[in-house]
Amino acid sequence: MKDINIGEDIRKELKRQGRSIVWFADAIHSDRSNTYKMLKKKSIDLALLMQISELLQHDFLKECSEKLEIH
Repeated sequence: MKDINIGEDIRKELKRQGRSIVWFADAIHSDRSNTYKMLKKKSIDLALLMQISELLQHDFLKECSEKLEIH
């Protein structure tokens, strides 16, 4: 399996969209401190990832599954 770092992937997408951490924290009903912590994690809760995918209109689930090496 290729290295998955979902926090970094989300951070990159936020940057690509020109979205701030403050905007993102507010949109997911979190404070900035917890949001920064979340973006440093390699994995996050699936329900939260689905919420973030909808919010940013980016399929992070597909991105993760494409990193699987299933033979």
